[in-house]
Formats: sequence, structure tokens, C-alpha cells
Amino acid sequence: MSKTTRATQTLEKAGIAFTVHTYAYDPNAERVGLQAAEAIGEEPHRVLKTLMAEVDGKPVCVVVPSDREVSMKKLAAAFGGKSAAMMKPAMAEKATGYVVGGISPFGQKKQVPTAIEEAAMNETLVYMNGGQRGLQVRLAPTDAQRTLNAIIVSVIAER
Repeated sequence: MSKTTRATQTLEKAGIAFTVHTYAYDPNAERVGLQAAEAIGEEPHRVLKTLMAEVDGKPVCVVVPSDREVSMKKLAAAFGGKSAAMMKPAMAEKATGYVVGGISPFGQKKQVPTAIEEAAMNETLVYMNGGQRGLQVRLAPTDAQRTLNAIIVSVIAER
């Protein structure tokens, strides 16, 4: 497995301190983010999943703790829209240039508006997909926010 991806190159170019962590990706896992957290031995709320969605038909990226679900109503509101829906996997792959299970918010083919769940900002370090299946990057959430020019909002669904 290569540890150099568009995502890691983007972080390096931005001068962001990060470490790379690999794990055995399970394509049959019911929830990929939770499987990643377990495989690297980290708490699920520190392992963030990258989701591609559409708000009023326009692509957006949302990064949330792997043990939480996104409220489509809150996601739409975060981007000033009326409705939101998850992007179909094939569309997410085309939009980002990454394969599902390896979609990183960093180094996408075309950077789209991005939101990071505010709960993730309370952590010193978080894990995010590094641009391929089985590859995570660990970095400060403030560095991720700055690199992505992301908005910080609460988009998680109530439990």
C-alpha cells in the first residue's frame, strides 16, 4: 500500500503536521468508519468519516465522527440550502477522484464546500481518510479545518 496519495501530498504542500496509519480495510464492514476505528485501536469519535452529499443539487463534503449520523436537515441549513441528500457512490467517486471507502476530504479532484462537525474540534488529534482504503492520517482538527477552508457546524442527528 502506498502511503503517498493526493491527500497526503495536499497536506504536505500545506505544511500540515500529520502521521499516516494503515490498517486492514474490510470491504464487507457494515460501517467502514467504525471498522477503521477498531482496526487502528482508536475511539470512534476521533476517527472521522468523509461523506459526500448534495445540498440543493450542489456537491458538498461533510466530515463527522464515525459513530454519528448526519442530519440532512441540519446539513442543508449549514450550507444555506433547503434540502440535502447523500451523493450516490458512483457520483462521489467521480466528483472526488477517490474510491468509496477511500474518500478523503483532502486532495479531491475539485474542492467543494466542506463542513466539519463541531464535536470533532474538541479533540487534540483526529483521524481522517488519507485517500485510499486502509489509510488514515492523524492531524489536529484545526489544521484540517484551515486546510479545507471548512465551516464548523453541528450537523449530527440527535440520538
